[in-house]
Amino acid sequence: MNPATLLLTLGGISLVAGATFALNVRGAADAMERYAAANAELAMHSRGELGPPKRVMSKQVYRYMGTVVALGGLVLTLGGLLELAA
Repeated sequence: MNPATLLLTLGGISLVAGATFALNVRGAADAMERYAAANAELAMHSRGELGPPKRVMSKQVYRYMGTVVALGGLVLTLGGLLELAA
């Protein structure tokens, strides 16, 4: 497999996935926050604790992580384009 193809594929996928969370497309970061809260609540109930769950990560943290992944995908994509041009 050509390294340019690999870099372009992985870079494009991570760029789109990261941008989805960074820009909160269709509430992706909101959904992850709700999903984490539900999992924390289920874990507490399985241990026998009936209090409110602790908030692990907010949607801002998911958006920052999405930004980092999108920037990494952009670097991979640009590297793949440079490899393709060389």
